[in-house]
Amino acid sequence: MARLIESNFVPIAVGVVAVVAGALIVHYFLNKKSTKPRREPNRTARLRTLVDPNDKYLLPLVEKEVLSTDTRRFRFGLPSKQHVLGLPVGQHIHLIATIDNELVIRPYTPISSDEDVGYVDLVVKVYFKDTHPKFPGGGKMTQYLEQMELGDKISFRGPSGRLQYLGNGTFSIKKLRKDPPKHVTAKRVNMIAGGTGITPMLQLVREVLKRNDKDKTEMALLFANQSEKDILLRGELDELAQKHPDQFKVWYTVDKAAEGKLQLGHTHATYSIVS
Repeated sequence: MARLIESNFVPIAVGVVAVVAGALIVHYFLNKKSTKPRREPNRTARLRTLVDPNDKYLLPLVEKEVLSTDTRRFRFGLPSKQHVLGLPVGQHIHLIATIDNELVIRPYTPISSDEDVGYVDLVVKVYFKDTHPKFPGGGKMTQYLEQMELGDKISFRGPSGRLQYLGNGTFSIKKLRKDPPKHVTAKRVNMIAGGTGITPMLQLVREVLKRNDKDKTEMALLFANQSEKDILLRGELDELAQKHPDQFKVWYTVDKAAEGKLQLGHTHATYSIVS
């Protein structure tokens, strides 16, 4: 049972929330019977950057935007203005760098898509040193990104991941990386995310809603953060929910609510995926 607080747009729950970024979908689908995949029509052919998932691709930082005190949008340039990243929906990339003589590899899901030509955008929360008692050194990769200058390069590798969205509610899933894919179709997908774990969820939401003349998959998202000010990309999420109320719903949870701003109540929710 969690405490509920009412905001001007959506309910915000206060309490401890289990944060799952995609595992719910994978666990459910791997136990479902396979159905025949329904692929979207082929998109206009473009030059793909990520040709081999085992290769590394050096990409330059071309733009950096401060979104909050500890959150940044990093834009990296692709090999040409005709290139797209080449990342299927549901998959992610890895950033690779040598930091203090140590090879550091971290997964990220871009907020841009393969309709964005010539660049790839990452939204990253920077974990600075001496800000969390359990991690006094902070995040190695995020602080490395923060210190990068425009023109500096970092290695990308991908696509990675065992889940891919094919469109019209159909997912391709591998239990292990070398396994043959299993295809399942869902009518409704419920998602739970926390912090920057919102990026793979937003990737899916955008893909479904921009094709909602054909893709009728229903989606619900529970997004957990420490406080309201930590809610990333809230403006876009709210706008999508307002434009598509019958297809996408979003709820926010916070550990700490602003004093005197919200009205308290209670909520109890059960989440499932219906195929």
